[in-house]
Amino acid sequence: MGGSASAPEGVPVRAPNEFDPYLNNRTTAITLTQYIIKSTKGDKQLAMLMNAIQHACKVTANSIEKAGPAGLYGLAGTENATGDDVKKLDIIADDVWCECLTRSGVCSLLVSEEQESAIILEDDTTRGPFCVAFDPLDGSSNIDCNVSVGSIFSVYRRQSPSDTAATEADILRPGTDIIVAGYCMYGAACELVITFGSGVQRFALDPALGEFLFVSNVVMDPTGGKKIFSCNEGNSLQWDKPILDFVEQCKDNSYAARYVGSMVSDVHRTLLYGGIFLYPADKKSVKGKLRVLYEGFPMAMITEQAGGVASTGMYEGSVQRVMEVMPKHIHDRCPIIMGGPRDVNAVLKLYQ
Repeated sequence: MGGSASAPEGVPVRAPNEFDPYLNNRTTAITLTQYIIKSTKGDKQLAMLMNAIQHACKVTANSIEKAGPAGLYGLAGTENATGDDVKKLDIIADDVWCECLTRSGVCSLLVSEEQESAIILEDDTTRGPFCVAFDPLDGSSNIDCNVSVGSIFSVYRRQSPSDTAATEADILRPGTDIIVAGYCMYGAACELVITFGSGVQRFALDPALGEFLFVSNVVMDPTGGKKIFSCNEGNSLQWDKPILDFVEQCKDNSYAARYVGSMVSDVHRTLLYGGIFLYPADKKSVKGKLRVLYEGFPMAMITEQAGGVASTGMYEGSVQRVMEVMPKHIHDRCPIIMGGPRDVNAVLKLYQ
């Protein structure tokens, strides 16, 4: 009658096999929902916001997956607030994010790359303490050729009185005021990378379960990682001398060139493999091309939390930390130089 209580009588004991790690991970891995509950430390409104964001990511991923058969590739025939051609999926992704965040009941102001003006939620019964800036579909110029794209977001806690409508001043603040930042990459797998300001966590969507499952903490190699530089050399004739000199040094030192053209993809690779991502200012775009609130700030926060460095390079007369830039309007831009300390510091040294 003793012995181990393994399988019921008459049922053979199953021998371990090579699929056990796969099955165990699906049943024991922490889900994003569980992680949100733990990380928000009893802040129910922040937990509701983060669950609205993960839902927006899932719906956007599903829309991209079905885009071909549904005839959703191609241009919509309009331009967005920053002058970029708008794709059909840009509009769909923007609708998804705006709807999910508005219906969460905890947002007071939204800034989308696709909307010229900030969305201010006037009804005090359906608004909350958070201001969210987001690019609903970063890299969408690549969407028609099935290259990885993504969504990027940053979250601020409003500072104006809660009994009045929020204003743009609630979100026109430096990146050091952000409480949560993240991005979702839609590629061979759908991955969500987030930081609450204490490290960076990586989750992957299990489509069969409909859940994001924890993959790993993201920590950049302190020695610099792989020797990779990522930039659009088509703009090189417009760059300043330090950027030109650094890129030449990379070539002289056997660095590999890798450039997708979707910021989410290029930064994701840089975080995991090492190296450097650059989108510097140039003679045509003296403030760079990337937007501060929903591209520069969230990616800089994630990079720094993973152990990297994020700088503007030369910007408005000085070399600055991206997180300390003060945006002047909701679609303001800044140059970006981010990656491991080995390579970013090598660029900054050339400015001295």
